[in-house]
Amino acid sequence: MGDGDHGSTVRGWLRDIEVFAGPLPEFAPERAPADPVRLFLSWLSEAVADGLRDPHAMTLSTVDEAGDPDARVLILKGVDTSGWQFAGHRFSPKGRQLAVHARAALTFYWPEHGRQVRLRGPVTPAPSRDNAADFLDRSATARAESLLGRQSQYLTDTTERDKALEESRARIDKDPSLVDSAWTLYTLAPAEVEFWQAAKSRVHTRLRYERAGNGWQRFQLWP
Repeated sequence: MGDGDHGSTVRGWLRDIEVFAGPLPEFAPERAPADPVRLFLSWLSEAVADGLRDPHAMTLSTVDEAGDPDARVLILKGVDTSGWQFAGHRFSPKGRQLAVHARAALTFYWPEHGRQVRLRGPVTPAPSRDNAADFLDRSATARAESLLGRQSQYLTDTTERDKALEESRARIDKDPSLVDSAWTLYTLAPAEVEFWQAAKSRVHTRLRYERAGNGWQRFQLWP
């Protein structure tokens, strides 16, 4: 089979995978709240109540020094009127990228509900006190990994990794209040937030909030 035939087979296979198989919730944009945080927390609460897996997982998209895009899945740390929070090591790829281009995008997707939330805007680091509090909330193993400061570096010897983690864990056991000063809690203050509700008819509903001074304007978008 040639490459072209193989590609056609894959395309056909992908096309046959069913999407939005279950019942989808209703979404009436005209009844949406004035603040996107309220709508987001409503959708997140519904995802949690319905037992969706990892409902607080999200894709963080950044750009590197050359302007090339990068993305990874993180866990949401919090949401309030200041924005959406996530955390990471200042010397990790995402930390270095945010130091150069302090803007990012977040994407949430709850497939069982056929819902997406997309937001983008400037990102700011939290004060050291908040960074320390978030770091100490992490598991001992996660703190030990962070203290190594080697995230995303090439790993050539798993024995070396395990030994380094063991030593780092011992530091934490000796001093449970030990904090990695490079651990950073970030807040993305969105300039726009879009809510996307799938429909089996494929006439999907989209509602975008755009920042307007201290408030928000709402716009429905074409599918």
